[in-house]
Amino acid sequence: MPATIVLLCIAGIVIIYFRNNPLGHGRWFMLRRFINWFPLGMTYAFMYMARYNLNVAKDALGSRMSNEDFGDIFGVGAFVYAFSFLINGPLVDKIGGKKGMLVGAIGSSVANVALGALTFLLLTHRLQIKIFLPFSALYALNMYFQSYGAVSIIKVKAYWFHVRERGVFGAIFGTLISLGVYFAFDWGQALADMVKVHPAIRGGWFARLIQSLFASKSAPVDALWALFYLPAAILLFWALMDWWLIKDAPEEAGFPTFDTYDASSGLMHVELSTADLLKKVFASRIMLTIAAIGVTAGVLRNGIMNWYRIFANETKQPGTAFFTDHWGLLVCVFGIVGGFVGGLLSDKFFQSRRGPPASICMAFMFVMATLIALFLFTSQWIVGWASVLITMAVIGVHSLMAGTAAPDFGGRKATATCSGIVDGFVYLGSSLQSFSLGYLTGRSWFWWPVFLMPFALLGAILAISMWHQLPSATRQYIAQFEQKPAPGRPAP
Repeated sequence: MPATIVLLCIAGIVIIYFRNNPLGHGRWFMLRRFINWFPLGMTYAFMYMARYNLNVAKDALGSRMSNEDFGDIFGVGAFVYAFSFLINGPLVDKIGGKKGMLVGAIGSSVANVALGALTFLLLTHRLQIKIFLPFSALYALNMYFQSYGAVSIIKVKAYWFHVRERGVFGAIFGTLISLGVYFAFDWGQALADMVKVHPAIRGGWFARLIQSLFASKSAPVDALWALFYLPAAILLFWALMDWWLIKDAPEEAGFPTFDTYDASSGLMHVELSTADLLKKVFASRIMLTIAAIGVTAGVLRNGIMNWYRIFANETKQPGTAFFTDHWGLLVCVFGIVGGFVGGLLSDKFFQSRRGPPASICMAFMFVMATLIALFLFTSQWIVGWASVLITMAVIGVHSLMAGTAAPDFGGRKATATCSGIVDGFVYLGSSLQSFSLGYLTGRSWFWWPVFLMPFALLGAILAISMWHQLPSATRQYIAQFEQKPAPGRPAP
């Protein structure tokens, strides 16, 4: 049933994509763009599975990985991910999104193989060391390569999607994140259940295949290394599809040059050095505002996504089982809703301004975090649904800021640098919450929602401050083609 719901969601997304054609693109352009973003998007979704498998491993390892260990390991990885963009963003702007995604997918696959080998050695007692240092080192390596994923998909998107279409692409980007969370948590948990010494899932050819591939012949222990090996194999498959199908720009697929009317409009001939690319962010007030919103979104996103299941498993209050058993599916479905609500609001009601829907989402998260604080130990239905709704809203904010606003204001030439550094700030927020909540939840779970509330309020204030902001080229496009009659629009 969950898989059917997810497939229906994917089908709905594809239908919305083909029906949303405000610039009147030709059928072949729409189809070729789909052939471009779908395999790229699936690679990115499975990179999430190869990132959040650490969360599932933490649940399965139990006391062998404490809350503080998990918080510190994820925090180190998030910190490395954040600062990697200072290198990888400008690099992907130079080499292109296709090559960037291949580097990221293959590198993350190798890192996951190493994490799987480490897990095998630790659980079979071939290696007798504390868990923190080796996991932190390999997870940091994984997160370094993971950082290529988001900037690469957004880099390719920037050449194929007009600014007036990017709200919907932001929704697609949020959908890919949501699918990745589903793959990580629900598929990952099912995988963990299959490889236990006494499997919770026994029937079916796939379960038998997984058990035969990964079960230890020499020691009766849960084969949790499968949580790392299987995503590694899937990533290699999608990397092959990307190599075969992806084109960095419409011109490479035989279409005319496509002006997307972002900040690079009219400046595509200008060559930018690494210093020029970094100035696009650090010398721009609007980009710094977007990055600051990213910090607050990172605190909220992983503050809920990483910790709700741990909270539910540790406190074991009545009403939590529904959410823990279906966490990946719930986050997936509601994340898709959040991405599309934010993107469609932006494009349809706010002339592709990203600040208004982001501020609405942030204010909504503040209300939900307040509800969690008020009902933390009295109503798990309220806590569970408030947590799900926060993930819905935060994926909307993340797709609007890192996936849409950053390339809008950075332009095609600097998309990877700008979106990458904004995504880096998201993970600075993730790192902050990981270290902080790893410590605070070890003292009392009361501090969990209380820690999140001020970040939601700050994010709302920052998003309101950019309420009226649009790139100048976008304003010109709207004035020329949408506020008075015109014979046609520039579209392939």
